[in-house]
Amino acid sequence: MSETATRPAGDRGPWPPEEFTARLRAQATRYHDLHPFHRRMDAGELTRAELQRWAVNRFYYQRCIPLKDAAILANCPEVEVRRVWIQRIIDHDGTSDATGAIESWLRLGEALGVPRGDLVSEQRVLPTVRYAVDAYVTFARHKPWLEAVASSLTELFAPAAMRVRLEALERHYDWIESSGLEYFRTRLVKAPADAQYALDLTIERCGTREQQQSAVAALRFKTEMLWAQLDAIERGDTQPPVTRA
Repeated sequence: MSETATRPAGDRGPWPPEEFTARLRAQATRYHDLHPFHRRMDAGELTRAELQRWAVNRFYYQRCIPLKDAAILANCPEVEVRRVWIQRIIDHDGTSDATGAIESWLRLGEALGVPRGDLVSEQRVLPTVRYAVDAYVTFARHKPWLEAVASSLTELFAPAAMRVRLEALERHYDWIESSGLEYFRTRLVKAPADAQYALDLTIERCGTREQQQSAVAALRFKTEMLWAQLDAIERGDTQPPVTRA
């Protein structure tokens, strides 16, 4: 057996930055824009009911993003990082009731014909979606903060997918009010900068092969979580009945 084969994994040096970056970016082949549900959305093949189910369930994920980012802040000991990362919470929660990405998603739901109350109540959230999203928040709370940062790198793949999605929604679903699509327009501007900061931080701070592998695994976990959401949304057959108080 060769020396390389018998050498403990911890003795291997880190990947060069370009290889590490390539391994992270390679996770794009697992991103949920390739899911059959999104492919049908982009082709204009979804029904109104399917789009509404997607908006309701995706809103639960949107609502939990600030909780994930708050967990990163709580675990991160570096004030310089916290000063930058806190902007993500502000971007999502807004600075008033009428601002922020969560509010934009509520308006998207309304443009799709989903009452705001149905989104906020979470009564139509599928169990698998809730489980997947909650697992992601738990991941951010209990894993090292740098791994949670790496998991956010799906933002590297989001802008290209959002451009296609925005164009498809405008072209194929002309019954949607244009103002309801503002979420995607805003994220096209903000996501690239967020992704670049997270990527630079991950590349800079993952100084060992073990840390790099954990970062890649964290990003893979995030892609699997997003894929699991769409599996449930596409099926829609485990949707619990809506109960009114």
